[in-house]
Amino acid sequence: MSRVAQRGYLLLELVLFILVTSVGLAGILAVMNMAVESSTDPMIRKQAVVLAESILDEVLQKEYADTDPLGVPGNETTRATIDDVDDYNGTTESIFTDWPEALNSYEVAITVVTNDLDGASLVPMKKVTVTVTGRGQVISLSGYRADY
Repeated sequence: MSRVAQRGYLLLELVLFILVTSVGLAGILAVMNMAVESSTDPMIRKQAVVLAESILDEVLQKEYADTDPLGVPGNETTRATIDDVDDYNGTTESIFTDWPEALNSYEVAITVVTNDLDGASLVPMKKVTVTVTGRGQVISLSGYRADY
């Protein structure tokens, strides 16, 4: 009987194949792990931006000057009693009592300053800045409220 030539892989070749494949697979998994961990960052940033935008819109919709019918400024301490832009100056997230629980990890600071745009404005203006901090994000948005 004649022997048929056997062809196949040596044990050393198989071990090298397994080693190279394992290193490549480990690298791919490490990259995927980093991508998955950082994939929520844009969503968290967007949530902070939307929160800052909504607060800025609320502030800018208020009157330019105090309209308290009793003529007693400074009595506006809740969102229901705030009637002008200046009442928001120095307020924090504590006045937003109707927030969903998911937003409790954010801190808000609101500042209002008189700003004439370096003399370029013919109308008195106030610059409103809303800063939202939380979950590793710091978002600061500004807008102007004019006395028109």
